[in-house]
Amino acid sequence: MRIVAGNYGGRKLKAVPGMKTRPTTDKVKESMFNIIGPYFAGGQALDLFAGSGGLAIEAVSRGVEHAILVDRQYQAIKTINENIAITKEEDKFTVLKGDAKRILKQFAKKEMTFDYVFLDPPYKEQEIVNLMQEMVELSILNEDALIVCETDQDAHLPEEISGFNFIKAADYGITRLAFYRLTTD
Repeated sequence: MRIVAGNYGGRKLKAVPGMKTRPTTDKVKESMFNIIGPYFAGGQALDLFAGSGGLAIEAVSRGVEHAILVDRQYQAIKTINENIAITKEEDKFTVLKGDAKRILKQFAKKEMTFDYVFLDPPYKEQEIVNLMQEMVELSILNEDALIVCETDQDAHLPEEISGFNFIKAADYGITRLAFYRLTTD
């Protein structure tokens, strides 16, 4: 596992030990960023089920200004911090340990907003649609925010989710990526 492109391109990342997380493969990560735009001009990213932190680190490597990485598992937090250290720009990242829904409410209280959100929850706990709608209700998404969802083939995310425009879905082996943009009404 490595950082595919950008300022940190080529640097190796560690995977979270054990079987509780499944890292996004380099092939899927590269395809994901080719779809959403290979490079960014700033913005704030949220990786809500960060695992090893690979998606948020890749986003910052490609020009996102700051990323917040959230996971509830101790081993994941430890691995995220080790992977962020590889960038030598730790100030561009904030790591939070805790429950995703509770942390979303904390962001709303602090009036924090995001331009890019990566949702790759444990496959057994798919609540992506509910999480997306909660982010809208909490007003934590900036105008035109982009949501990238990583699921398995069995998740069947709908193309129509209230408050979002469906951009596209793409399959990579057992992995499915779905892309949504916040609607501006």
